[in-house]
Amino acid sequence: MSLGPVMLDLGGVELDAEEREILRHPAVGGVILFTRNFEHPEQVAALTTAIHDLRDPHLLVALDQEGGRVQRFREGFTRLPPARHFGELSREHPVSARRAAHSVGWLMAAELRSVGVDFSFAPVLDLDRGVSQVIGDRAFAAGADRVTELALAWREGMHEAGMAAVGKHFPGHGGVAADSHTELPVDDRPFDDLETEDLTPFERLIRRGLEAVMPAHVVYPQVDRNPAGFSAFWLRRVLREKLGFQGVIFSDDLDMAAAATGGGYAERARSALDAGCDVLLVCNNRPAALDIIESLRGHDDPTAHLRCLRMHGRGGLERARLHLEPRWQQALRVIGELEALDAPSLDL
Repeated sequence: MSLGPVMLDLGGVELDAEEREILRHPAVGGVILFTRNFEHPEQVAALTTAIHDLRDPHLLVALDQEGGRVQRFREGFTRLPPARHFGELSREHPVSARRAAHSVGWLMAAELRSVGVDFSFAPVLDLDRGVSQVIGDRAFAAGADRVTELALAWREGMHEAGMAAVGKHFPGHGGVAADSHTELPVDDRPFDDLETEDLTPFERLIRRGLEAVMPAHVVYPQVDRNPAGFSAFWLRRVLREKLGFQGVIFSDDLDMAAAATGGGYAERARSALDAGCDVLLVCNNRPAALDIIESLRGHDDPTAHLRCLRMHGRGGLERARLHLEPRWQQALRVIGELEALDAPSLDL
């Protein structure tokens, strides 16, 4: 059975009978986990195993484990610093900052791989323009060059732990104050400004083989009237054709307020797929998820299926061995020093 185009959520810390049936639906391709799905590492390892055992090839299992405010698994996992800490360090110590991002990117991915998670929706490639509360310290820096350097280092660390990367939120969420979870943000800048600034980290990581991208639920009215995640201009003409992106395009959550411009849930799903998305996230709304997967029962996109196979996790250390790794212990030291922002003492 191929992977379907929908990634949905679960209600608790283990699968119930209804969820097992839903996850076997041909339109389902993955599961996104949240804090409510987590009690401790052993429990979540059993949950990911149960999910993977349902299908062949196995369903993708993902979550948001960026660090700082956005970290779904905490107890028994290392508390990760927000991306901004790396950017602050890089002002005076750019080499140390890149090494730190590489080390912590590896740690994040290694810990998740040790419990069977395939990938995290990271790194954030948005520029911190000082206006977006929802992005804020989730961004590495304000400048495109610094964001690119640190994101590349973070991604290289993820790769070494067996995890693919997802750059978000294309083409850039840092220039708007509104939170797309609760309203529709509008960015009035022209395409040329976006291209020379916000698009730069995406373009450069794509050149290095970035596996996946998540578009923003943001409207750029001087470019297109649709939010980026529903825009064929942004996803097909710019992302696929102009930037040459060959990886997976994950929609942001179709239950977010900013996605309401796409119509009803089944209509949103079809609009996002038509615009160029490969995988649709539907979170925290089980009736909507059921409507969408049933509406897409006959959907078949072999190219998207092949793209999604690249998102499966590769290898990974057993959790008991992970904590004995010198590299893991070094990463803990780096995090402690980052939290104190004691840049001169970083032993990298």
